[in-house]
Amino acid sequence: MKKIFLLLLLSVISLASVQSQILDPVKWSTSVKKISETEYDLIAKASIEDKWHLYSQEVPPDGPLPTLFTFEENAAYKSVGKIKESKGITEKDPVFDMLITFFANSATFTKRIKLTGNKGATVKGEVEFMVCDDTRCLPPAYVDLVFEVPAPQKTETVVTTDNTDNTEAAEETPETVEGTVVIDTLLETNEVVKDTVKAVSDESLTALEQNRKQDKKGLWTIFFIAFLSGFAALLTPCVFPMIPMTVSFFTKQSKTRATGIRNAIIYGIAIIVIYVFLGAIVTWVFGADALNALSTNVWFNVLFFLLLVVFAFSFLGAFEIMLPNSWANKVDRQADRGGLIGIFFMALALAIVSFSCTGPIVGTLLVEAASKGGIAPFVGMFGFSLALALPFALFAAFPGWMNSLPKSGGWLNTVKVFLGFLELALAFKFLSNADLVLQLHWLEREVFLAIWIAIFGALALYLFGKIKLPHDSPLTHISVGRLSLGLVVLAFTVYMVPGLWGAPLKLISGFPPAMNYSESPYGVGYTKLGSGGSSTNQDFPEGAYLGPHDIISFHDYEDGLVYAKKVGKPVLIDFTGHACVNCRKMEERVWSDPKILNLLKEDIVLISLYVDDKRPLPDGEEIESKISGKKLRYIGQKWSEFQILKYKANAQPFYVLMDHNEENLVEPVGYTPDIEEYYGWLQKGVGAFKK
Repeated sequence: MKKIFLLLLLSVISLASVQSQILDPVKWSTSVKKISETEYDLIAKASIEDKWHLYSQEVPPDGPLPTLFTFEENAAYKSVGKIKESKGITEKDPVFDMLITFFANSATFTKRIKLTGNKGATVKGEVEFMVCDDTRCLPPAYVDLVFEVPAPQKTETVVTTDNTDNTEAAEETPETVEGTVVIDTLLETNEVVKDTVKAVSDESLTALEQNRKQDKKGLWTIFFIAFLSGFAALLTPCVFPMIPMTVSFFTKQSKTRATGIRNAIIYGIAIIVIYVFLGAIVTWVFGADALNALSTNVWFNVLFFLLLVVFAFSFLGAFEIMLPNSWANKVDRQADRGGLIGIFFMALALAIVSFSCTGPIVGTLLVEAASKGGIAPFVGMFGFSLALALPFALFAAFPGWMNSLPKSGGWLNTVKVFLGFLELALAFKFLSNADLVLQLHWLEREVFLAIWIAIFGALALYLFGKIKLPHDSPLTHISVGRLSLGLVVLAFTVYMVPGLWGAPLKLISGFPPAMNYSESPYGVGYTKLGSGGSSTNQDFPEGAYLGPHDIISFHDYEDGLVYAKKVGKPVLIDFTGHACVNCRKMEERVWSDPKILNLLKEDIVLISLYVDDKRPLPDGEEIESKISGKKLRYIGQKWSEFQILKYKANAQPFYVLMDHNEENLVEPVGYTPDIEEYYGWLQKGVGAFKK
């Protein structure tokens, strides 16, 4: 009897130690806040354990998985606006090479609704999210959310659907209504104090300061790009000839030189006001943060692509984008009034008349600024208009400088065509974003680079005079400047060619898709010779693919196990994720070590199971979760449940070395950045298999 009791006790202890690997660092709570007689805020609050972080709703394409909310349709209410989130921490992630916003400690998401009748509503939704810490990431999780909205009342109420802290949603004086839970004021106050202490901690202050620096840096980048774009617009056929004409008008029509300078400065300020007003309108109409949401949306990326292609063809001479002539005529009549109003309408006339040249540049700039969100369109238009306005004020103050200006001619159209080629190249970046999000693999790295090589190759031929376009003047010779620019473009084109064979092309990093989003990670020939052996087409197994560093890998557990038995090698199960930062660190910094790479290529069969694979399960393979009872929808959910049920763990990276009977050869390990430690673990497992 004592032995049986001892065995039971040991079993319980063993089970407890294994179950402790199942991590659940985020707890969700919901509450409802009354805004008016018919409007309510549905508040979902995430309480995040220390050292873990939750990602924002808006994550750049090809980055980690964002937090996503979906709600069931209900005739009892309608949505008002987009889901808002509390301010997170934005940092440059070195692995994804992009700015990413995440939350630490807590995050609050608010959805506003409006009741459509006199009754209350039960709002049901689901949140999909992924969390990571410094060493691991968890697979996407799905949590049901329920909000009980009471019927319209005259008193303001807070309705809470569970006992979890809802400090941010609670009112100062909670009231008890039918079906609501009374919130303990003392507990609420205690939580407020704790949250306040956290907010003023050194770590939080440092994170906020980093966030401000990143935002400031991003806005300065937009300003600088916009400023250069403004100078580019100056060198187009629609704007450049206007400089001497406008400056001469102000200097000749003014009674004194000082008056002429003053009027020219006012004219420049009016230009700035017009374009900044345009940026402010765009920001106001779409919302400061909604622009960023649009920039990461698939269909808006496709729309941006089409828009930039239209702009590019316009610059190349296929057609001209012009505003109605009646607009220009009406504005011209107002400009004749003189005074400050007349000067303002002269600036507006410039904006309208030059639209065929400046419109595509402004449009492209607004699209690019949209990806930054916030006040970026406002800042972008200020930088653009400042560069556009400066020459008018400067040449009015120093008219003698105009003698040094080059004469108008065919070179202005060359500038316009050059900008058209650049816009065409940029357009494919937005199409690539959409392809990456949908994982269609239509515009993989090789195809993207081939398109850019063709575009810039054609631009080089144009600059050398080998290609002529509709509005080009007869070319008897090539200027030194045009030849020099052509050589730079040609050199850039040649630089991109090795990218088809796997060159990293750091100069344009972030524009083409990543190396792993390609027909083959190493281009033509599809294998790479190097330390640790090589792979060839002859011994490439069915159902396998080339993983990091040309390691033959399997995405399917059964296929990999069958192959391992065939070749007589142990199996390394790599529970990983597309958005797992530390998984990429292990692959790039640990697996690349020659002795480890040799083991992975020669002595082990690698099975990489992606727990965040969002591809739907094939027909007939849909299964019901043994954990939650819900139906599994994605391939990643299948591998995540497999990891939890078999290994009682749910973090990534997670490595298992096993034999053909699916028994562990050594204890599984997680993130192991120490090369010698990881190599010793692999050696121990391979050695146990050979015994």
